[in-house]
Amino acid sequence: MKKILKEFREFAVQGNMIDMAVGMIIGAAFKDLVNSLVSDMVMPVIGLFTGKLDFSNMFISLNGEHYATLAEAQAAAAPTVNYGLFITEIINFVIMAFVIFMVVKQLNRAKKIFDKPAAPAAATEKECPYCKTKINIHATRCPHCTSVLEDQ
Repeated sequence: MKKILKEFREFAVQGNMIDMAVGMIIGAAFKDLVNSLVSDMVMPVIGLFTGKLDFSNMFISLNGEHYATLAEAQAAAAPTVNYGLFITEIINFVIMAFVIFMVVKQLNRAKKIFDKPAAPAAATEKECPYCKTKINIHATRCPHCTSVLEDQ
């Protein structure tokens, strides 16, 4: 049991796990922001273009009765299929996916700008011309075949 707890602790404190937790917290806050954007800014504009259609009150009552609003149907505990709310969530998803795409695109662009390729490292080894093994670049004699090496 102690071994399992130790393995779990090592897993839980890995850098990837902490990064994922931070990402989920930021994602939850971002979701609220996008929900507000869709419900408060986008849906009224869509409603204006669709003849003041209110997606939040688009539903089908499964008990056969007619209700003027979704709130009225829910107050009567009527079973409903809320397809208007589903359309709103689809719009939320599309907007969120587009915003995330644009953020990742810009991050990749910035990464290319700021991540200059590192200069190639100076050679630390050379090949013995006689036995073809790798040896230190400053060696004057091959440790494998004991040949005397000339400076090149």
